[in-house]
Amino acid sequence: MFSIAALVPSPPILVPELCGAHAHAAGSDSDDAPAVLRVAALTAIGALAATTRHWTVIGVGASAQIIGPDAVGTFRGFGADVRVGLSEEALSRSGRTPGAADPQQPLPALIAGWLRGQVAPEAAAATTLVAVDTPADECARIGARLRTALDDSPEQTGVLVVADGAATLTLEAPGYLDERAADVQRELDRALAEGDTAGLLALEPALCDELVLSGRAAYQVLAGLFAADPIAPAVETLYSEAPFGVGYQVGIWRPSASGGDR
Repeated sequence: MFSIAALVPSPPILVPELCGAHAHAAGSDSDDAPAVLRVAALTAIGALAATTRHWTVIGVGASAQIIGPDAVGTFRGFGADVRVGLSEEALSRSGRTPGAADPQQPLPALIAGWLRGQVAPEAAAATTLVAVDTPADECARIGARLRTALDDSPEQTGVLVVADGAATLTLEAPGYLDERAADVQRELDRALAEGDTAGLLALEPALCDELVLSGRAAYQVLAGLFAADPIAPAVETLYSEAPFGVGYQVGIWRPSASGGDR
């Protein structure tokens, strides 16, 4: 039975070894933006881990792809050889096999593997990457099919959405400044905070592409996951900021009591 969805962004700065933030790994410094974001993400994963050991990760890629729990990757391409796996068994096995960690593993799987290792080594995850150009209605269908499959499971299951908002919110942002981005990001933040599935599905793919809102398809899969529920999900927002000109949101969505009976 589907029980919970956790939402986290995908910046590699979540990993302390990649940003020189070893001293603030616990996030005690409120002026350390990566540390504050890290604490929020780890808190969301803690809620996911407390509910289930069976995770489905949803992210966005250049093309559709499934990455199973046997996958092991490394952040070497981002500056440090931090090895992560989607299951502890796979990670342990890779330690005995030189070159087993994939330096080209997509970022959503890397982030999911790192978070899993930090909070819930006993958990296992499989990653579904949705193609970045997937139409909104197809994203909704993917989410609905996933919900049916998860609800059919005899055990509690959960989803981890790894996605970013607009990367064009400031002059220093990776995509530079686009004056349209603030309004779109504000609407995205509102929809995510309110569990507004219709609002997420209303995001325009072409505009999101122009604004480098790379998580659009993953957020619309999330909408499909909850769309058939009679009432909106119960939402807890843990973080909603854009410290580097990119919209990051961390939160937890749970089916509301009367919405979980399908």
